[in-house]
Amino acid sequence: MGSEVRKLVIIGSGPAGYTAAIYAARADLKPLLFEGFFSGPAGGQLMTTTDVENYPGFPNGVLGPELMLTFRSQAERFGTDFVVEDVAEVDFKTYPFIVKSKSMQVAAESVIIATGATAKRLDVPGTRDGEFWQKGVTACAVCDGAMPIFRDKPLFVIGGGDTAVEEATFLTKYGSKVYIVHRRDELRASKIMAQRAIDHPKIEILWDSVISKVEGDDVVKSVTIQNVMTKEESNHPAGGVFFAIGHQPNTAFLNGQIDAHENQYLKVKPGTTQTNVEGVFAAGDVYDHVYRQAVTAAGSGCMAALEAERWLSSREGQKTSAEISS
Repeated sequence: MGSEVRKLVIIGSGPAGYTAAIYAARADLKPLLFEGFFSGPAGGQLMTTTDVENYPGFPNGVLGPELMLTFRSQAERFGTDFVVEDVAEVDFKTYPFIVKSKSMQVAAESVIIATGATAKRLDVPGTRDGEFWQKGVTACAVCDGAMPIFRDKPLFVIGGGDTAVEEATFLTKYGSKVYIVHRRDELRASKIMAQRAIDHPKIEILWDSVISKVEGDDVVKSVTIQNVMTKEESNHPAGGVFFAIGHQPNTAFLNGQIDAHENQYLKVKPGTTQTNVEGVFAAGDVYDHVYRQAVTAAGSGCMAALEAERWLSSREGQKTSAEISS
């Protein structure tokens, strides 16, 4: 089956994908961007976020979907083509690379992977989409913890690893008290981190416990805690619930063709966005498991586009030299 050949295909939207598209389109690479569909909303995790208060340039905050719409419009203005579909599979063993969605197949001279990561959530009544998700229930304390609805309220963090302790410690700046809800009798966090939580005057650890229900009106007002040993339940006032059980990078469609770390985040050469396959770059949360912020994702999208442009130019130069010498 013949394929249209594109200089650059960007897989994934959100701050990383859209920023890569803006830079690539302005460099006249005429990028084709697969925005996704079933894998999550076009625009990434910010489409399920309400107020974004830490993105530079918006002193009064901005709604996540509104911010992503402005990114998309800017990419479109400079000539990005969009496909509102998920990429089903890729073939990086052939060149040009092959990118397939449900309805089309494209050949790509270079590819930027910007498919992001999905926050892991437990299926707790009250925390689901359409319930209190993003109305007091979130999976990013650093992104959302400073919001007014969490100020001076008891806050509950679900998890037991370093992330849970870091997020709980961060939330002590805003909440009246922070509870770490952990289903075991000791934390999985490193000894230093665990001790930090145990010693913190504003943190209390609820051992052998899970949140069995979240309730409220327009926002979260209370949680039901169940002891997993005794099955006893107790109700507690709550201003917020924070999942801190990790993220899952959206990389299944790559079928192992790109080197990844043990946590499945893609590997890039230090200081670059270059993967182990020449001409394939990664941007945003699909490789960044440290910062995971909109502004850092946008920055890496810019890097990936600049690197893709330079890589394509160097290939053009090689081609010309080869033609001259023949």
